[in-house]
Amino acid sequence: MSNQTILVTGGAGYIGSHAVKALQKVGCEVLILDNLVYGHKDIAETLGAKLIIGDTNDRALLDKLFRDQVKCDRPISAVMHFAAYAYVGESVTQPEKYYRNNVVGTLTLLEAMIAANIKTFVFSSTCASYGVPQQIPITEDHPQAPINPYGATKLMVERILQDFDVAYGLKSVIFRYFNAAGADPNGAIGEDHNPETHLIPLILQTALGKREAITVYGSDYPTPDGTCIRDYIHVSDLAEAHVLGLQYLLDGNKSEIFNLGNGNGFSVKQVIDAAKEITSKPINVVIGDRRAGDPPALVGSAEKARKILNWQPQYADLNLILQHAWQWHQKRHA
Repeated sequence: MSNQTILVTGGAGYIGSHAVKALQKVGCEVLILDNLVYGHKDIAETLGAKLIIGDTNDRALLDKLFRDQVKCDRPISAVMHFAAYAYVGESVTQPEKYYRNNVVGTLTLLEAMIAANIKTFVFSSTCASYGVPQQIPITEDHPQAPINPYGATKLMVERILQDFDVAYGLKSVIFRYFNAAGADPNGAIGEDHNPETHLIPLILQTALGKREAITVYGSDYPTPDGTCIRDYIHVSDLAEAHVLGLQYLLDGNKSEIFNLGNGNGFSVKQVIDAAKEITSKPINVVIGDRRAGDPPALVGSAEKARKILNWQPQYADLNLILQHAWQWHQKRHA
């Protein structure tokens, strides 16, 4: 894969930035396209990749970008696409924002790729496309019935990719994530959302004194301790899977869909208790009401990715995920 030029949309964001670093590690030249609505310019600068500030809805910018790379004899050979809005609650109250960015923006990007004869695409999808699970662990053939616009936008793009494969020969790997967590083990990059909605950063912000308490939404679920169970996957393991998925496509394989998770779940209470131990800080907890649409457990099977891509997560231990996240949050927010 060395000497390939890869465009990473959303590469200044949380997961995208870790994918950029993983690509650089195997010798790729990486271009980042990010509108910086949720991405961070300083994180892109830390990675040393070229940053193009722009939007996937800007067809003229995309066409020029692809042309310019050909002119300088470094044509883009593939695209990794992370440029999506991902706040579930906001997608319910502002669905037009999500359909325009996540669906129309992706369609515009794909049209520009076809025009430039770029036909290798790695897509950041989500377990939210499954909706409320019918069985645990969730496998890739589980019915998809998203219960919010965010999940619906990702499912729409999955369908678009299948149709583009048939019509234009565009080959894609679709990754359906479970709960991305942690930070780069060396502490260079990590998670920094505004607003923040993810459990682990909220817990660590509480430990840092940035929040008075962490709210647990429901303590009466049919789980061992009454709190929701989720499958947490280290962001660096996610990034490594994307590199393997890209190599799989560059080797001439067919389009494919993979879950990315650790295959086991941890409850909200278990995560809080582990964070107390890692940080040695008091973490105040408030018990709130259940949130509508929150299933008791979401755990994914990633056996397909392990088998076909030979993907082997390196940081599956919850304490290690929390240690890396804590190291980053102290550096970023203390």
